[in-house]
Amino acid sequence: MNTVISGVGLYTPIDVINNDELVESFNCFVADYNTRNSAGIAIGEVTELQPSSSAFIDKASGILSRHVMDKQGILDPERLKPFIAVRDNDSLSLQAEMALQAANQALDEAGLTGADLDCVIVACSNLQRAYPAVAIEVQQALGAGGFAFDMNVACSSATFALQLASNTIQAGNATRVLVVNPEICSAHLNYRDRDSHFIFGDACTAMIVEAAELASSANQFSIVGTRLKTAFSNNIRNNFGFLSKCEDRDPDSADTYFVQQGRKVFKDVVPMVAELLIDHLASLNLSASELRRLWLHQANINMNSLIARKVLGRDPEAHEAPTILHEFGNTSSAASIIAFQRFRDGLQTGDLCLLCSFGAGYSVGSVILRKV
Repeated sequence: MNTVISGVGLYTPIDVINNDELVESFNCFVADYNTRNSAGIAIGEVTELQPSSSAFIDKASGILSRHVMDKQGILDPERLKPFIAVRDNDSLSLQAEMALQAANQALDEAGLTGADLDCVIVACSNLQRAYPAVAIEVQQALGAGGFAFDMNVACSSATFALQLASNTIQAGNATRVLVVNPEICSAHLNYRDRDSHFIFGDACTAMIVEAAELASSANQFSIVGTRLKTAFSNNIRNNFGFLSKCEDRDPDSADTYFVQQGRKVFKDVVPMVAELLIDHLASLNLSASELRRLWLHQANINMNSLIARKVLGRDPEAHEAPTILHEFGNTSSAASIIAFQRFRDGLQTGDLCLLCSFGAGYSVGSVILRKV
């Protein structure tokens, strides 16, 4: 049974932080920290923090701005994290609220309603609670039937969920699946770390996956094949979890936020991703020369450029491997889906495309698509 992506939605928070604003806040924190610890710095007991700059961020990542759930708290040098209001248990959760906005866009594009769904998968890098599943909350709010569950494969969550959605339909366990990716990355980012405080933004994407014979939307992409790969690495890690309070761990310690060894990640992940993509195409008797669009995970512009070059065997044209880093930053699992949602125009029936994610784990997901 063939499956298609028949609708895509995107929720974007209103608040935007540009690099200049972020740097000003960070540098205020650095100046205050160094002043308070000047005695320890003088005798070598404390490491002096270094200021950041917009030029450094642009060169290191290609990121110019990011959308966030709360700008005020992040830019407060004495807080450096978003304000997230507590909601009572009878109110819709924040991630479910994001999910509904993106999901309704995807449903509209697919010409469906929530009642047409029989599976909901919430796939993202961080969930705001362990249970009940956010996906079941979204299922109820949409009036969907069937079943729902949460899953986490960090930045690759969306592509892993796409394979699962397609397989679920092919196995006859569902006919229409909603895959939704509510990412509040700003809540796990250490805004006191010069090397990473600029990386992430917030967003939510949604996709409708359904059996091809049922789909009626005007903008469909057939799922030609999927391939996933994981390899364990500590080079991207976040140690915050339900055991943290039992370990008497400082909830604000550096390792309870996003931590990465950037150079090691670059060296390890680029060849891993390129090899998987090339092998995946070959296994389907397809050539990279047939690709008309590559929607790659938006983590770092230098990584994307090198991966595209390795896969295509040449430097890609801007329209072939579009980026959204300058506006959104890295939005984890939502990133490649935002690129897909934003840059689907101009493709002809039969055009071959590739959707790819990569991130912590390490994890890599490849979804080869063909414009219907």
